Amino acid sequence: MKDKFIVLLALVCVTSVFAQDWPQYLGPERDSTSPQKDILRSWPEGGPEVIWTVAVGRGYGGPVAKDGKVYLLDREEEVGDNLRCLDLSTGKELWNFSYDAPGSVMFPGSRSVPTVDGDYVYSCGQNGDLYCVDINTHKPVWNANIWTDFGGKPLQTEGRPSRGPGSFPIWAITQCPLVYGDLVIVLSQAPDAGAVAYNKLTGDVEWKTPNLGNESYASPSVVKIDGKDHIVMVISSTNPFGNRESPQTLGKVVGIEPQTGEILWEYDKWHCHISVPSAVDAGNNKVLVVGGYELGATMIQVEKKEDGSYGTTELYTTEEFGDQTKPPLLHDGYLYAQYGTNNRRDGLTCMSMDGEIMWKTKRDPDFNKGSMILADGLILATDGRKTLYLIEPDPAGFKPLDSSELLGEAGTGSEGIAARIGGPTQNWAPIALADGKLLIRDQSRMMCVKVAR
Repeated sequence: MKDKFIVLLALVCVTSVFAQDWPQYLGPERDSTSPQKDILRSWPEGGPEVIWTVAVGRGYGGPVAKDGKVYLLDREEEVGDNLRCLDLSTGKELWNFSYDAPGSVMFPGSRSVPTVDGDYVYSCGQNGDLYCVDINTHKPVWNANIWTDFGGKPLQTEGRPSRGPGSFPIWAITQCPLVYGDLVIVLSQAPDAGAVAYNKLTGDVEWKTPNLGNESYASPSVVKIDGKDHIVMVISSTNPFGNRESPQTLGKVVGIEPQTGEILWEYDKWHCHISVPSAVDAGNNKVLVVGGYELGATMIQVEKKEDGSYGTTELYTTEEFGDQTKPPLLHDGYLYAQYGTNNRRDGLTCMSMDGEIMWKTKRDPDFNKGSMILADGLILATDGRKTLYLIEPDPAGFKPLDSSELLGEAGTGSEGIAARIGGPTQNWAPIALADGKLLIRDQSRMMCVKVAR
């Protein structure tokens, strides 16, 4: 009996440690929420302890962490991508795997988050290179190109980029792979494919949908509808600046059966010409989609009809709530998002489930394209510039508990319109939380910060 108790205790401890990993984009459940407990409610004078700092290439790609190791898809422009593995406790690089992927786009640098599943890590680079790498041998198991394999034109490395059907997306490929069962699911949006599911061990294409419309930079999410998982893709409306000659059509939110790729439902009135945030499971068969560019948010109700098919109803659309780069946080029936866009500075914004705006920080303080994690009833948030905040979520008002300037300015390499619109800092990468350590980066460094007891 004693031996069984010891084994059970060990299993509980192991499960607890594993539950505090951050193995994919937006965390364990892909909802920006961590099971981490004992989050510090205040920081030492001078800010939270920085455990280690390492140099990284410029960009917007965030880290993940699993079993004491950190994975980051780094990038060197004109050369290629570099999948790096570091020790979570020390920051020491344990191994890396690099491949050629030359070329630069507006807002240059890395732009996606890997996924760790079992003995493999999956990553998708800006040119569409999807790799499965064995974390034990550090060698690729398989690779594909989610863009050119389905009729997309490759990134031009010289001359003026072409536009029109099949042309490379203006802001490159931005996909954070979703591992679902035996599948790896991404959004291609090349001429001959929309969403694509690969066998996670072999790279074989298990299913693909037809092209779903315009380009999109939003990664897949999982939403429960009547207790069943639907893969949800957000498709942009036509970009009126980058594709002036193309038909100007509205975007879509599409629900897909995970195992077969069957399109189950579709909402076809989404109006955001650069969709980046994934869809949010708002509960009770509701799906929230948000964007920037002053076009806000739409709440959709998905309903199953008597004949077994699905329909959608728009519950509301508001221009007073949105997020240009990340999905909102959902906590105790309220949604929190950083509503900073090219022309709008609403800051951190709180909205009820029925669309009522509870409060906005505006520019005091300003939050613009930063990243947020909900853990132990608190929000850890970067503001998109230099500052890390500790916030108590409350629909009654903005309640900061602490803040510290940790991130650096400059180093983006942006020029022209990208510099004017994006500003000098552009610290927009998703953050990650594992084993009480927050992984946070700017345009030249990644830091590991102690945020829990």
